[in-house]
Amino acid sequence: MAKTSDSARLILNGMSAQLPAVREAIFSRRQLGSKLEVQVTWEQGDAARFAQQAGRDGVSRVIVGGGDGTVNETVNGLMQLPREQRPPLAILPLGSANDFATSLNLPMDPESALDVAFTASPQPVDVPCLGNTYYLNMLSAGFGAEVTSSTPKMLKRLLGGGAYSLMGLVKAWRYQPYYGRLRWPEGERRLPLFVLAIGNGSHAGGGQCLTPQAHLDDGLLDVLVVRHFSSLHELKQMRDELKRLPETGAFVDYFQTSRLSFDAETQVSFTLDGELQQFASFEVALENAGLELLAPAERCQLFSRTLP
Repeated sequence: MAKTSDSARLILNGMSAQLPAVREAIFSRRQLGSKLEVQVTWEQGDAARFAQQAGRDGVSRVIVGGGDGTVNETVNGLMQLPREQRPPLAILPLGSANDFATSLNLPMDPESALDVAFTASPQPVDVPCLGNTYYLNMLSAGFGAEVTSSTPKMLKRLLGGGAYSLMGLVKAWRYQPYYGRLRWPEGERRLPLFVLAIGNGSHAGGGQCLTPQAHLDDGLLDVLVVRHFSSLHELKQMRDELKRLPETGAFVDYFQTSRLSFDAETQVSFTLDGELQQFASFEVALENAGLELLAPAERCQLFSRTLP
């Protein structure tokens, strides 16, 4: 179906549907003459289903109102459609972390965010995929995913002064590193893994920059590998190396590639845009320019090129 001129569908997380600022922003947008339909999610799977139907109905843009998890589910719905049916995607940040929206330099105020959704130029962005599962921002695996479902929350303490407390947590948790083999077109490596981050975006875990050179439109994944440590001295060295990203050191590797696989000896806990999953092995590839994103590209470092 052809896209309807200036029509938008807002997929709104049910937890945010009654927020006064959100309701006021929707009414204000309609008073400006915008055609804005709203669908509210009730249970898991609704956002993906609504996104697919929006594409089939030919709406000119889909706006997802929620946190990183709701954005992820909406992306997965859109990616099930043929490329020509996928409408541009905009984000109304309503989550607790909003890592991806923050990286895009989107306003957190609902009215301003909706203004961007209706006025920004569509930007083609790559979409990483793990099998039939897609994400836009970050895959993270390792210790933090196992303990807190968000590796970067641990890294936040590493980058601060929490070396002693983290070492204690590692011992208390009786953490065993994931032994496995990383493979990518330019090389391979077997190592005891403490943290692995595969970024299309740059930030995760409440604002931690794990892949500082990432771009959404360069056809590359940015990979951060943190090898396991066995002493407080090694932990402090690893912390210092993380502060110097994207430099590579004795415990930290940083590189870019188009595809990467990891084969482990046991099940690996990891998150896709904050959603916890487990696999013994996985491969991440890219669908180049798989979606169009409505974001202020001129103010965002995640774009390597901007529209005129």
